[in-house]
Amino acid sequence: MKYLKSSQSVSTGKTMRMDRTRKIALVSLAFNVAYSAYHVIFGIFTRSWWLFTIGIYYVMLSIVRFAVLQSKMQEGFSVRFTGIMLMVLSLPLVGTVILAFVRDRGTVFHLIVMLAIAVYAFSKITLATVNWIKARKSTSAKLITLRNISFADAFVSIFSLQRSMLVSFDGMSEMEIRIMNAATGSAVCVIVFLLGLNLVRRKR
Repeated sequence: MKYLKSSQSVSTGKTMRMDRTRKIALVSLAFNVAYSAYHVIFGIFTRSWWLFTIGIYYVMLSIVRFAVLQSKMQEGFSVRFTGIMLMVLSLPLVGTVILAFVRDRGTVFHLIVMLAIAVYAFSKITLATVNWIKARKSTSAKLITLRNISFADAFVSIFSLQRSMLVSFDGMSEMEIRIMNAATGSAVCVIVFLLGLNLVRRKR
């Protein structure tokens, strides 16, 4: 009897934890859709390849996150699919980093806009950290997959924030800005690739 109660308690705890994570993921998905739409539309109107490319990246990431949330397929396939998609998405990011160094150092925004972008980016980091804490001791494939997606989303947002901050506020030379963007962008590409590789290897 005690064993049954203990098992039921553990099962209930896992269900509640999964429900909370699902709600957080849904909120993040809603923000992602709005954020990606802004980048794509603004990128088209301003003819900014950077905004358009990042917008497409967020669109693809939103599709992957939605697929994981709604997926009724085997967890193994879902994990492997997400891992491969993150690894694939890291490749276009390499191109944006190269082009950012060669052609475009970033977009200048008003202080209020920069503050809004900063709040959004750090909110993503906070949500990703919450997911990581919850998935740290979890064996749920969906929980772990959502965690990696959240970090892939958050790190690219931080990179975008840095690019805009460096040109919106004085203090660094043109070459220093380009080098800083190249270094941070390269690190983000590697991190996104490793997040995908982690899911693929976890399945194996």
